[in-house]
Amino acid sequence: MNESLQEGIDATRDAAADWLMQMRAPQADETDWLAFEAWLGASPDHAAAYDAAMALWEELDAAGPVLKAALDPHGPGARRQRPPPPLGASRRWTMAASLAAAALVVAVVPWRDITAPTTVYATGKGERRTVTLADGTRIDLNAGSKISVKLGSRERRVVMEDAEAVFDVTKDPKRPFVIASGDRTVRVVGTQFDVRRRDGRIAVTVARGIVEVRPAAGASGQAIRLTPGLRLDHVEGAAHSELSKVTPQEVFDWRTGRLVYRNRPLEEVVADINRYTETPLKLADARTGQIRFSGVLVLDDHQAVVRSLVMLAPITSVNTRDSILLRAQ
Repeated sequence: MNESLQEGIDATRDAAADWLMQMRAPQADETDWLAFEAWLGASPDHAAAYDAAMALWEELDAAGPVLKAALDPHGPGARRQRPPPPLGASRRWTMAASLAAAALVVAVVPWRDITAPTTVYATGKGERRTVTLADGTRIDLNAGSKISVKLGSRERRVVMEDAEAVFDVTKDPKRPFVIASGDRTVRVVGTQFDVRRRDGRIAVTVARGIVEVRPAAGASGQAIRLTPGLRLDHVEGAAHSELSKVTPQEVFDWRTGRLVYRNRPLEEVVADINRYTETPLKLADARTGQIRFSGVLVLDDHQAVVRSLVMLAPITSVNTRDSILLRAQ
């Protein structure tokens, strides 16, 4: 490898380490996120270098307890201490790794991440619930949802099962808010957005701030950053996601008992309605489920919802013994 090429690689690693430190700094704001997004998009090498820096950070994080025990002068590993490795060609890259290790070993707080309690929140059929976390973050849970929350000292993490929720996240640059949703991970500092994971499909809609959606470990795809008014739709297992412009408030209207749809498949609409009603709607066949639907449904009257569906979509409805059957005309 020639010298100029190596210098370019080192410079990219330096920049990745700098961005990793900067985006974790308390003063990081939306302007920093926009600049960071521009840097990532300038070259595939930038994203690869940043992923490598993040992987190193996570590796050090996982090794935190071992490092702490090894460097404890009074611990069992005191006699086995070894001098640190020599500096490599990239000084700031090594410095970033050293800072990460120091943060893990010296600070007492990070070890609480391992033992931080996990709290599960769930809603039943037709039930909506608002939860305020200890950090001030507000979560509005839609009907038929289940999530688990763990507030660690370096990261706030939510795992979504089959669920939909609006998150209004209290800003804390030192503790990013991370949501694991299927094969995608949503990362924010402080913002308002809706995350939906239903039947193998994920949707993220942003009302305020910037949200980063990345493939989970082992999943294919690329990181995508969403700004207000953007919606990401993703099928779990697929490499690509679709972006569209939306009116966030319409997506959030389920909190007031109104479901607003613009060109959505009827199977999605029916699945949503069935999380609120005791008498389920059923689709006669796959063709009926693929009919595109646009309209507003008010959930306070089940029969009125069915009438609206029949009026706004080319379908008919038939009452059966235990359900209402919808069929394409």
